[in-house]
Amino acid sequence: MARSEAATTIVPPLSTRGSAIIDAKNRVVLLRGVNWFGIEQIHHVPHGLWVRSYKDMLAQMKSLGYNVIRLPYSVQALRSRDISGVDFYIGANKDFQAKTPIEVMDMIIQEAQRQGLFILLDSHTLKDDKIPELWYGDGFTEKDWIDTWTFLAKRYKNQSNVIGADLKNEPHGSASWGTGDRATDWRLAAERAGNEILSVNPKWLILVEGVVGNVPGQKQPIYAWGANLEGVLKYPVRLKVPKKLVYSPHEYAASHLPWVKEPILPGNLYKRLEIGFHYIATQGIAPIWIGEFGGNQVDTKSKEGIWQRQFVDYVDKKKLSFTYWCWNPNSKDTGGILLDDWKSINTDKQKLLNQVLR
Repeated sequence: MARSEAATTIVPPLSTRGSAIIDAKNRVVLLRGVNWFGIEQIHHVPHGLWVRSYKDMLAQMKSLGYNVIRLPYSVQALRSRDISGVDFYIGANKDFQAKTPIEVMDMIIQEAQRQGLFILLDSHTLKDDKIPELWYGDGFTEKDWIDTWTFLAKRYKNQSNVIGADLKNEPHGSASWGTGDRATDWRLAAERAGNEILSVNPKWLILVEGVVGNVPGQKQPIYAWGANLEGVLKYPVRLKVPKKLVYSPHEYAASHLPWVKEPILPGNLYKRLEIGFHYIATQGIAPIWIGEFGGNQVDTKSKEGIWQRQFVDYVDKKKLSFTYWCWNPNSKDTGGILLDDWKSINTDKQKLLNQVLR
């Protein structure tokens, strides 16, 4: 997909056909973008807005060839009336003065639409700054989580550039798949939330991430958080509205993961990815959208750099949608597309990603 064919030519609402995401004109589309975090942290707004205008930030994303933003939030933020450190935001973003976090989200989404960018909402945390194992905890119930989703589904029902719900960021720890245990079975919880969302807004895509382990009959591998979708083969997510389900693994080359300790060869990587999630697309069960991948290094000598390069080759070869982690430079473990001044581009990362933005 050429840059000129980005969001302005994709006609929502989106749906699925086998392993493809398609638009309202039945055309296969690729969503390729970035994560822009901050609403899920104590500031309750996307980061970097103490430096520059949100309108300018969005324009830069679009100019680089991205067509979608995965926008993380916390349930706590959307129930709050406060923007922490509001004085930092008044200059270039004086429009935010006296606004609540949800009103700031409204403004960013509306400006993204004006600039031809799609939004994928991501329930990243419940409590600010802390990713829970499950979809409840930290003082929040399953009902709180689902009620927040249905609130958003209603609020943005007629906002055509909001295209979907990434139900829960990175289930891990005790999260299971296919066990039938209501307290831990993420697959069942995803069905409950996804069906509630679709009952009020049947236009959205529903993105379901994987787990780490706890899948019946599976040897316990060490996956990245949210990466293990092996359980889909026997225990697929069942939604009442057809052609809205997308599976969304996260992939990293973290040092504790076993594939970083062995030679990182395309054959090894591709085989592991096929087992972990891509068989879902190969068999035409549903599309795959890589919700997160990234890292500090993109060189040809470090293990992380070699991994990132091979992973981008894989995304290109398989024609997968993705949202890169991340736009922000202040992600300690990965860095971002932007450098620390919140304006300049990490040219090495952008050059690598241009391979899949052409």
